[in-house]
Amino acid sequence: MIKLIVLDVDGCLTDGRIIYSSDGSETKNFNVKDGLAISSWIRMGNHVAIITGRNSKIVETRANELGVKHLFQAVKDKEKVLKELIDSLELKYYEVGAIGDDLNDFKMLSKVGRSFTPKDGVKEIRDIVDTVLTCNGGDGAVREMIDILVDESDLREEFMAVWL
Repeated sequence: MIKLIVLDVDGCLTDGRIIYSSDGSETKNFNVKDGLAISSWIRMGNHVAIITGRNSKIVETRANELGVKHLFQAVKDKEKVLKELIDSLELKYYEVGAIGDDLNDFKMLSKVGRSFTPKDGVKEIRDIVDTVLTCNGGDGAVREMIDILVDESDLREEFMAVWL
């Protein structure tokens, strides 16, 4: 069973667009359905980590809002950070599910027990993951991933019960 999910941000939690205003501030769009699924996963007693290559105050705010305790930004070697995290949580790679969409996610996705990419992930990532999702990044891909993990583990009732 998957106990930790690892999320990339740009292209997975968002549609990959980075928008700068005239004053240089950055904006991102997050999907509310992804957020509810992430919060539910955490409420079920599981772990969530965000490992991203960029650094953004917006991502920190979103992680805090959702209760994500493991946030790693400006990461050049996602595989190394993942190894350190699973060691600290005393998990095994087969207990980890991850979503990524581009080449900087390749090594990390190759290690985990269950790997996913949004429908619009790059070809090299689509070719190596276990599941290519039907949703694009930022358009419910993370929710779809979590729904798959919940259903594969026969946890739908528990998933729903955290809100009912």
